[in-house]
Amino acid sequence: MDTKYYDHGAPAERWDRARMFFDARDYAGAARVLNGLVEEVPEQTGPRLLLARAYYHSAQLRRAEAELRVIVERDPVEHYARLMLGRTLQRQGRHEEAATHLRLASALAGEFAGSADEADGEVSGG
Repeated sequence: MDTKYYDHGAPAERWDRARMFFDARDYAGAARVLNGLVEEVPEQTGPRLLLARAYYHSAQLRRAEAELRVIVERDPVEHYARLMLGRTLQRQGRHEEAATHLRLASALAGEFAGSADEADGEVSGG
């Protein structure tokens, strides 16, 4: 496959292109753009989180999990990455492991009284 289109341009242009693909629900296209961007700027959370979301929405759950684990390892209080990691683990049938991350995500988001299940809509809308 020719990847020149996906890799073309400055990082800001590729970020915009990835967002365009993601917003159009072309998650595989967004992931193709974001792969190179994450390699180029591995320290930035935004591109890696969007890559994880693209993987999640295209049912590439192992890849989503790997990217999310990098984020929470670097930034343990990144509540949205924790929420996504919990949801990703749930979709893989790893409910006990997911529960830990979902509880942490709720606590970090200030949702002490609510359950982690109230955050269901946040993965697709966050």
